[in-house]
Amino acid sequence: MNDEGAPLISKVLLLEREPLCLDQLRNFCETHQLVGLKVQPGNVMPVLKSNVDLGGIFLAEDFGETNALGRSLAHAIHAVRPELPIFLRCETPVELSDEDRRVIRAVYSKTDISALEPVIAASIFSMVYPNKLVRGITELSLEALRSQFKHVSVQAETPYIVRDRIIHGEMFTLIPIESAWCRGYMMLQAKEEEMRHLLGLSDATDTSRPGLDFRDLNNALGEVTNLIWGAFKNRYIAHGEIGGNHLTRVPIVINHRHSYISFGSEDPQLCFRYTLTEAGKDARPTQIYQRFVFNLSWSPQDLEENQSCVEELFKSGELELF
Repeated sequence: MNDEGAPLISKVLLLEREPLCLDQLRNFCETHQLVGLKVQPGNVMPVLKSNVDLGGIFLAEDFGETNALGRSLAHAIHAVRPELPIFLRCETPVELSDEDRRVIRAVYSKTDISALEPVIAASIFSMVYPNKLVRGITELSLEALRSQFKHVSVQAETPYIVRDRIIHGEMFTLIPIESAWCRGYMMLQAKEEEMRHLLGLSDATDTSRPGLDFRDLNNALGEVTNLIWGAFKNRYIAHGEIGGNHLTRVPIVINHRHSYISFGSEDPQLCFRYTLTEAGKDARPTQIYQRFVFNLSWSPQDLEENQSCVEELFKSGELELF
């Protein structure tokens, strides 16, 4: 991976049963910032239809009992999650059909798994995210969440890369990000029941009782989105800098039934997950997912952090004398 990029991880599904190959894949994953997840053959499709973040799939040709079934499984997987690259392990040289090449990103064997390195870099870690950006997003997001939810502890997990397009939970905010060096969107996603509990409702199904309703939950997540966006803008977008000169737009497609969103590109998404936990033995964690997709413009080499001086803060009104 590019040394200038942040040490991000990506979860991959390992559809493999041979112990030697599993050990080899485990070593490969550890070396290439991948987190391998195993699943039994009968559970493949239910897992893929669930909200599991993934960057790709390693599939053995004999995972479905026969080589032909293994390739058939690749087609079935592609039909459910077409955005995920599939890497097929074959033990003998194989000539893929045109249909197979449409769904299989690369073929490898246990004797040449290192040949996958450039393919992984190109298909999963194809965008470089500077360390200062990833670190800064985590810092400003934690600060925004802690300021909004003062009665809970907030922890950030290791940032990661996904290629899927799934939506987590029923609550979803979306805000454009536009600057001279990037154009795209930031999303926050959460489950309504968890947010309701976090904000103080004991019964997540009783919306008729006095107190918070779904509008309050929307407002809370919307306020966090605004706080993060404002901090992002202050830190990474220079004063007066705009991205509005770019007229390119692409449709955003959302299918709530399938918890799916598409931004019209195959670019991987930069993801963060925050866990908010109340104190006490009956505490239930709330998870908020944050995703960045820079699908319209991406020039990280032009990224610079703003160095605001006290005089500028006074002029803008952000800082006042007590």
